[in-house]
Amino acid sequence: MKQFRVIPVIDILKSKAVHAQKGDRTKYKPLESILFQSTNPVEIIREVVKIFNFPEFYIADLDSIINKSPNLQILKDILDISNINIILVPGIVNLEDVLYFSSFRIKNLIFGLETIRSIKIISQSLKILSQNNIIVSIDMYKGKILSNLKNLKNQSPMNIIGKIESLGIRSIILLDLFRVGQKIGGIPPLYLDILSHFNGDILVGGGIKDINDILEYKDHNFSGVLIATSLYDGSINIEKLRNIM
Repeated sequence: MKQFRVIPVIDILKSKAVHAQKGDRTKYKPLESILFQSTNPVEIIREVVKIFNFPEFYIADLDSIINKSPNLQILKDILDISNINIILVPGIVNLEDVLYFSSFRIKNLIFGLETIRSIKIISQSLKILSQNNIIVSIDMYKGKILSNLKNLKNQSPMNIIGKIESLGIRSIILLDLFRVGQKIGGIPPLYLDILSHFNGDILVGGGIKDINDILEYKDHNFSGVLIATSLYDGSINIEKLRNIM
């Protein structure tokens, strides 16, 4: 049985860690926390590792996603931190992006439906990276696919996930931006439906309220959760989280 993964999220905008809310990036503010007093992503990760000993971090480089201006030095400094793995969301658009970011020592490269130019990019990338290195993020807003491509956003999440699985993808993230930063809690019925049909690993991001939410996802046999707001504001008990991990 695979270990349930609890993965802290660091959203980077204008080279600083920010608090993501509802996907409205124009309103993101510098990240504040009871755990640290910095907005430097590298310093934050070092401090959070000391407290929780997390083995991996989910890094969303919003400067790369929005403006194609990745925070390369920050990424390199993060990769220099010992004993952690990085899951990177750089806003993959085309195969050139895949070739570039695959040159870094990254555990998982995220392909977001919000940014990819075509589903074909995923199948092409499987010739460059292994199944274990690729995670497809099912980007949504209130349960509907978030994409600039009509042939993607007009389809149901279930339909798209079926196509992605047929390509050979074995890991996905369910990320509803409306739920991000809100601590809504609970498991959406859509997620349970996807769980019953998708045969690979499913991580969930957005809406985690407290430790009970994490336990509920674990009890339903999801593969793990991405956490940010409830971790950094102290809603999640440190000792209980350590026991889960």
